[in-house]
Amino acid sequence: MNDHDNPTESNNKVPKGMAAFFVLCIVFVVGYVVLYTPAISGWSYYKIFEKEMADAQAVASSEGEGEKQSYSGDEAAIAEGAEIYASSCAVCHKADGTGGIGSDLTAELKFGATPEDIYESVADGREGGMPPFKQQLSETKILKVIAFMETLRK
Repeated sequence: MNDHDNPTESNNKVPKGMAAFFVLCIVFVVGYVVLYTPAISGWSYYKIFEKEMADAQAVASSEGEGEKQSYSGDEAAIAEGAEIYASSCAVCHKADGTGGIGSDLTAELKFGATPEDIYESVADGREGGMPPFKQQLSETKILKVIAFMETLRK
């Protein structure tokens, strides 16, 4: 018998479901380590990420090889640029471009009036309150806005 009064469970067996769950957990952990440890399987998110970045860089460089298209004088592009301007730029620069919170676009521009300077201002923003729009607007849309802005300056 027992030397003490506390009951013990030394004769109870582990339920079959719990034993099966334990074995499945061990198999899962071993499989996971084998499949996803770079030293064992060679698989790595870094390789996938580097490949995706190289592909994106190749696409960006192939798009940037040519000169930027000019939409100057293209009535359809100017109309589309006006719509984009109204939704993205008019809040700060007013619908007629005379400025409000933002600078006056019909007067002399502080950072240059060439299409390249304007593109840089719109895409990358400027100190003093001009936010960058290259995340919201594609290159084509920015160029159409520039074509519309040329009509404001005439």
